[in-house]
Amino acid sequence: MTAPLRLRLDGAALAHNWRILAAMSGDAACGAAVKANGYGLGAAAVVERLAAAGCRDFFVATWAEAEALAPLGVQISVLHGVREEDMAAALRGVARPVLNTPAQVARWKAAGGGICDVMVDTGMNRLGLSTADVASGLLDGLTIETLMSHLACADEEVAMNDRQLAAFTALFGMTGAKRMSLANSAGIGLGRKYAFDLTRPGLALYGGIPSPELGAIHQVVTPEAQILQRRTVRAGQTIGYNATFTAPADTEVAILNIGYADGYFRGFSNSGTALAEGRELPVLGRISMDLVAVDVDGAPQLAEGDWLALDYALPKAALQSDMSQYELLTSLGARFDRIWTD
Repeated sequence: MTAPLRLRLDGAALAHNWRILAAMSGDAACGAAVKANGYGLGAAAVVERLAAAGCRDFFVATWAEAEALAPLGVQISVLHGVREEDMAAALRGVARPVLNTPAQVARWKAAGGGICDVMVDTGMNRLGLSTADVASGLLDGLTIETLMSHLACADEEVAMNDRQLAAFTALFGMTGAKRMSLANSAGIGLGRKYAFDLTRPGLALYGGIPSPELGAIHQVVTPEAQILQRRTVRAGQTIGYNATFTAPADTEVAILNIGYADGYFRGFSNSGTALAEGRELPVLGRISMDLVAVDVDGAPQLAEGDWLALDYALPKAALQSDMSQYELLTSLGARFDRIWTD
């Protein structure tokens, strides 16, 4: 059965974004973070398209995500490392672990696990070994493909970026790693000195613009929902929960099959817009769990069963909803049909 809501996904825009980021990465290889189901788009479909564009390094968060992508035959690294429960999959060669803790390092060494990646914390205080761990020789005996770290504030012009860059640069030659990797999407925008040997974009691949330097990124995702009912709301009547919108005049309203359960959050209440033939149609009232009201005055052609797109250009949508671009992408729900055009 088809769903009454769908995601229009632009495969050409996805490939364009990767090529832009690859060009900005200079001589460094450009990978792709495809965790959280490809940031909500569908990881397998994303990987297939990025691999066709030339991407060779893919990053997920968990081994379940890696297992799901294993049939595609691409190189996957698991950012959250390797627990004891993950070892069977890791030793089958499903993916490379990104070792984050001394316990993970010891576990991998004891199993004779082979090639791995390693995360070092250079100031974010999230995942990763300390630089002191590296200096102590903890990684001796490992065969490391990629030594990586993660920038905390790459979307801002702050001194912390330079401090992390210096801390990471100081690790050069200390581990025998074939490659070094620091930059995420916003980190690519900081310039080529942050690129090292491999960049790891995520958000910008999918249409997010974390910094002005990435202004050439194209939108990839457009949610669309079917009109369930068209109705006339009389002047003085209200719409939705808590009556947060009062019609100033008789108003034609379309009720759409989408809501916060699908990732179209309550922050869009009285601020979001739908689109019809280039016309912006304001969202009216509070977003419900799976229903949204929009003003269709001036759009007499729209009727029950027609489809409307939601304006989901990520920087604008983030301002409208008071949600981050990351949240807007990764919260897109399972009820959408995901329809790719290439």
